[in-house]
Amino acid sequence: LRNDNSSRFGKFIELGFNRAGILQGAKVQTYLLEKVRIGFHASGERNYHIFYQLLRGATEEQHHKYCFHDGLTGGLELANYFHLTGQGGAPTLREFTDEEGLKYTLKSMRSMGWDEGKIDMVLSIVAGILHLGQVKFESKMSDGGQEVAQIADEKTVADAAKLLGVDLEKLTTALTVRIMVTRGDEIRIDLAPDKAQDARDALAKTVYGALFLWVVKEVNNCIMWENDKDIRSSAGVLDIFGFESFAINSFEQLCINFTNEALQQQFNKFIFKLEQEEYERENISWAFISFPDNQDCLDTIQSRPKGILTMLDDECKLGQRGSDRNWVKRLNDTYLPERNQEISDNTRYSATKMQQVKGIFCVRHFAGNVAYTAETSFLEKNRDEIPLTAQTLFEEDSSDLIKEIYNVQLSASEDTSASAKSGPAKSKTVSQQFKAQLTSLIEMIETTDPHYIRCLKPNDAAKPKLMTRKRLTEQLRYGGVLEAVRVARMGYPVRMDHGGFFKRYRMLLPSVGEDRLPWSAEDQDPQQLSEKLLDIVLEEGAKPTIYENEDGTISRANQIRKAQRQPEEMVFPKQDVQLGKTKIFMRKGPHDKLESHRVFHQNASVTLIQSWMRMMQQNRRYLITEDAALTVQRWYRGCLGRARWWRLREAQAGQLLTNNFRMQLKRRKYNKARAGTVRLQAQYRGRMARKVIAATKIQSYYRMHVQSKAFRKLKSAINSLQCRVRQGIAKKVFEQVKREAKDMGKVKEHNEKLKAEMASLKAMLQAQAANDAGKEKSEKAIKEKQDEIDRLESRIAQLEAALAKEKEKVKKLENNLASQKEGNRKLASDLQYQKEKTAIVQTPMRRKHSSEGVTAEQLAEAVVIGATVSSED
Repeated sequence: LRNDNSSRFGKFIELGFNRAGILQGAKVQTYLLEKVRIGFHASGERNYHIFYQLLRGATEEQHHKYCFHDGLTGGLELANYFHLTGQGGAPTLREFTDEEGLKYTLKSMRSMGWDEGKIDMVLSIVAGILHLGQVKFESKMSDGGQEVAQIADEKTVADAAKLLGVDLEKLTTALTVRIMVTRGDEIRIDLAPDKAQDARDALAKTVYGALFLWVVKEVNNCIMWENDKDIRSSAGVLDIFGFESFAINSFEQLCINFTNEALQQQFNKFIFKLEQEEYERENISWAFISFPDNQDCLDTIQSRPKGILTMLDDECKLGQRGSDRNWVKRLNDTYLPERNQEISDNTRYSATKMQQVKGIFCVRHFAGNVAYTAETSFLEKNRDEIPLTAQTLFEEDSSDLIKEIYNVQLSASEDTSASAKSGPAKSKTVSQQFKAQLTSLIEMIETTDPHYIRCLKPNDAAKPKLMTRKRLTEQLRYGGVLEAVRVARMGYPVRMDHGGFFKRYRMLLPSVGEDRLPWSAEDQDPQQLSEKLLDIVLEEGAKPTIYENEDGTISRANQIRKAQRQPEEMVFPKQDVQLGKTKIFMRKGPHDKLESHRVFHQNASVTLIQSWMRMMQQNRRYLITEDAALTVQRWYRGCLGRARWWRLREAQAGQLLTNNFRMQLKRRKYNKARAGTVRLQAQYRGRMARKVIAATKIQSYYRMHVQSKAFRKLKSAINSLQCRVRQGIAKKVFEQVKREAKDMGKVKEHNEKLKAEMASLKAMLQAQAANDAGKEKSEKAIKEKQDEIDRLESRIAQLEAALAKEKEKVKKLENNLASQKEGNRKLASDLQYQKEKTAIVQTPMRRKHSSEGVTAEQLAEAVVIGATVSSED
């Protein structure tokens, strides 16, 4: 973004002070507003900041008031949607946002004393210019068969007219019709679509330029002092555009570069004047110094009648017959009259044959050659006329503010010269206005004490710690700094006071003794010392350089000087070095020679000092190395002694360790033999003991087996008998239960019959009670019968409970009988197994233990006991 901090116009701010030095006020004068930026700006650049501030910083209420409908942009930001702001991509600023910029702008307007109504009218005009840029045209065929422009969107024009405060119909006419007055007759010509777009852009530029001048006027009315007689002194700040050279240069670049040429000439005069004053003050001869003058370039641009701008004004006076092509042809015929001539006689104007064909001419400015393209609307930009349709639009049926700013525009463009006062007011061309302003500015600068500030931009990316050499060189050249240096170098550019000169260059004469030229300037006249030094330098410089002494020896310093590259001989005219009253003035040649010899001697001295320093460093390094070597040797000898002592100690320790190891081996062998003997003894004793224990255990197990076998046989027999007895008892009990169950069924049947009889009896008694006259008697009989029924019911309940208990007993007996059957089955199988096993036992064993078997009396007793237990259960 190139113009993020550019106002795109020049300005001169003057501060007025009274006799006491108190600030009384200020005023602002502007130069050459770049109105062409309204209709077009390059990609990556911005239009004027107020458009972006209003589009991005407006409130919702202002959006509605200024007809900024976000829903119609198709998703684009408003700044990218509007034609006047979206051509360059609507980039944002680096320093602050446009929202903040609008706040600062409104704050500044309020600080000027503007009320909210005036602020709203100004912003409305700005919004109207934006809507005016949105107007599009479509073509239609006229009655004469020509293609003419027609408004494509009537609502956009209506919004623009409402915001600008002008009549809609006249605005439409100003956009699509051109009016020409010929001999008092008015001719209306319908515009083609491309011409209508040019008319739209011209109208937008006119409105914005008039609004700009009106704002400047209002600011001056607010801040300017009241009485000019009170102003005794002033301080002005001129902020004006710098030298410009683009790929395509137009009328604006010619005016800007013309301004810089005039200011550079004034700057050169100022520098030369300062030089002249200092030379006279120091009593220095300066008559031979030539002053570089660029007056021939200024004459090429502005002189009459052959200046570039003068011939442009003449071409503008031709009206419709004048054109950019005719103008550049006249320039070429004037400055390049000879055939095949490409450079003018004053070398300021040039154009090759190819450039002449393309309508391009070049002007050699102080900063370089600049090629201008004539066919970029030079005439139209210079005229800057307000069309008759626009004049009618602004003068009739428009708001008061539009009329006011239009009057400001007319007063700024009217020709107020003496020749123009006799006739009707004529409008001045832009070049005439600009030359008048520039002349006034130069005259004012010449009456002041100027101070120049050159601002350099290190890079185009606005990044810190980044410097572009080419860019800086261009800025130094375009800013006139290199030209100022060239002016200064034509005289005595190097200036030094006498004491500084003597101290700086006394070292050039190392062989000159103290008696001839002292080394110190204390208690001495520095001017005389400097003059004496200069004479000796010139005298010694004329002699050949000899480094050897008379005896053929050569010092170390001279050896170094002889080995170095020899400087240029110190021979120059004495008048190139002038001794003033307080300073010494030198031209570039003598200064360069003195400096080269000074650098030569400095290098020799530095080399000598470095050699001594290296010697001291090497000596110090040697001493350090020697001390370190001795220390290492002592440490190494100590290490050898300690190693020998350690080996002796290790030998003694090894002998002790061997003895202990052999002892441990013998001890381990003895302990192992002893442990083996004890373990063998223990195993033998254990084996013998285990044999006895095993025999005893076998005998005990056998005896236990015999007793266990007899017990199991007895137990099995007893269980078999008990099961048999219990089986018989259970059968008897089961038969009895079956009989009782049959009796209980009869009882239940009897109970049912009793219930039926009781029900019938109850019904009969109720019938009798109903027919009986004696109620009490009937009730008593009923009560007796009821009691009898209750007793029968309780008896039935008791019988049913007894019957349930008997059923449970029967069920329990059935379960016991089933379990006894299962037990008898298992017992029978066990008896069969015992019989088979008993048959296998040998006959002697059977005889041996037959006396120990179960007797019949014991078996009968066990059976009786089991039966008794079963009956009790």
